[in-house]
Amino acid sequence: MFIDLHEDFAYANQMGRDIIHGKGQSSIEMLKNVDSNVIIFSSIFPHIDVINERSAELSSKYGFPIKSSNFSFDILLSQLKVYYYLERAGYVSILRSKEDLKKPGIKFLLSLEGTDVLKEYEDIYILKELNVFNLGLTWNYDTKFASSCFSKKDYGLTAEGEELVKLANKLGIIIDLAHAGKRTVLDVCSVTSKPVIISHGNAKRLKDHERNYDDEELECIVKTGGVIGITAITSTLPEKTLKGIIENIKYIGESFGWDYVAIGTDFLGISEVPQGFENVTKIKDLLIEGHEDQILWRNAYRVIEENLS
Repeated sequence: MFIDLHEDFAYANQMGRDIIHGKGQSSIEMLKNVDSNVIIFSSIFPHIDVINERSAELSSKYGFPIKSSNFSFDILLSQLKVYYYLERAGYVSILRSKEDLKKPGIKFLLSLEGTDVLKEYEDIYILKELNVFNLGLTWNYDTKFASSCFSKKDYGLTAEGEELVKLANKLGIIIDLAHAGKRTVLDVCSVTSKPVIISHGNAKRLKDHERNYDDEELECIVKTGGVIGITAITSTLPEKTLKGIIENIKYIGESFGWDYVAIGTDFLGISEVPQGFENVTKIKDLLIEGHEDQILWRNAYRVIEENLS
């Protein structure tokens, strides 16, 4: 079995890439070659690319050109339609309950990246009806619910954000702290009654980058019973290679416990890939002897089970 905590299938389709038969970073056909039983946290990224002062700032922080964006509810619906088409066409199954975990083949766990499109915390009742069961509180911007890793004032979780986390716990929606600011991470971990995740992020001890997490943050995630999905974003790695990813996996496993490390590639959402880890078919090159199942799927599977109803 294999679980990837973050891939951008709908966004890649929006950009004109072949997400079914493509030979790039990931595709349906490539996943079939990885394992006969796969769960992908499939991102909904409801943004329109724009160029402005913020894009220049983001580019300087990431170390490569990146556009800013404006959120769009229409894009959210368009990307959801892509996932439901893939299910109707027989390529994937969309997870709707814990029972669906037993289905064979490729399963998509729908994941909203950022709360920009939500007007109030009760909107996540609608997300549940749409079968969106992973919720990233922020992307690269602050929201009315939480501050991001690029916040100029890390105010953490707001009062309404706290209500959102509590309701998500009740509804079986996983809280995802990728892109979150430190104060947000600490606040969420003090409020949640369920394990939370960092779907795609790395250790700040190995590379000092805004998108990475220091030991205090990582320890808080672990204390909830959550997992950290080590990612292939090159600017967040100590070196832009397969070795850089493995160093992060070992650091989390050896420092915080092997029950808390997972994979969140960010494939189909990144423009540059690490040398030696160019696509999802190379996933088994990341494994550490004695911990293969934990890294590949078991740790992430536990968190899904403990959250989903």
